[in-house]
Amino acid sequence: MTEKTPSKNTSGRGQRDLRVRVKTAKGRKLSSTLWLERQLNDPYVIRAKKEGYRGRAAYKILELDDKFEFLKPGARVVDLGCAPGGWCQVAVQRVNALGDNPKKPIGTVLGVDLQEVETIAGAQIHQLDFLSDEADALVKGWLGGRADVVMSDMAASASGHKGTDHLRIIALVEAALAFAFDVLEEGGTFVAKVLAGGAENEMQVLLKKSFKKVANVKPPASRADSSEKFVVAQGFRGKPADMESDDPRDYL
Repeated sequence: MTEKTPSKNTSGRGQRDLRVRVKTAKGRKLSSTLWLERQLNDPYVIRAKKEGYRGRAAYKILELDDKFEFLKPGARVVDLGCAPGGWCQVAVQRVNALGDNPKKPIGTVLGVDLQEVETIAGAQIHQLDFLSDEADALVKGWLGGRADVVMSDMAASASGHKGTDHLRIIALVEAALAFAFDVLEEGGTFVAKVLAGGAENEMQVLLKKSFKKVANVKPPASRADSSEKFVVAQGFRGKPADMESDDPRDYL
C-alpha cells in the first residue's frame, strides 16, 4: 500500500510536490519496502513509464550515446542480455532501424537473451545463450555480416557480497568482450557495464590494445549509490598482434 505525503517545495511556484511513501506489509522485508519506495520516486523510472521505455536503464545508453555517438543511422547493433529491452528500444530509434527517416540509412538491431523477451518493433530478438559455441556464427548470419556495436548491460545475480559480485560481473564482461572480438567490424564499438573494484585492470589493458579509444563513464542515469560504471571502447583494431589465442579471456 502506498500513500503520498508532501515534501519540501523547491520550485518557488507555490506548488506542493508529492513523494510516494510505501507502507510496510506483513511478510515484506524492510529492504524490499525501501527498494519499492525508491522505485516509485525515481525520476528515471517515472520518465521511462511516460516515454514508453521498458526500464530506467534505457537512459543510461541514451546518455552514453549522447556523449560518444556510436549508435549512428545504418549501424548494426548487438545487445547481449537484452531483457527487458530498453537498450534495444533506444538503439532502434538511434540507428533508424524502422526507417522512420527516409533520408538516413536503415540500421539493424539484434537482441539476444537467455530468457524470452517481448517483441520490440524494429528489433530482431532471439532467445540464445551467447556463450554457446554456435552463437557467434548465428549472430553474424542474422546480421548479414559483422556488427558495428556490441553492447551489454548484463549483471550477474547479486550474492550480497561485494567482492564476489564484482568478480561475477567482470567474468560476464570478459565473456562479452570475447564475443565482440569475433563479431565486431573494424572500427566498431564495445559498450559494457562493469563494477568498480580493481579486478578489471587487466581487461582495461587489453581494451586499450584492441581499441583506439577507451573511456570509463558513470552516466547520470546510473544511481549515485551504485558502484556500476560503463566502459566505452571505440575504434576496434582487431586482435592485438601479440595475441596467439583467439579468446581474449586467455590473457585476463
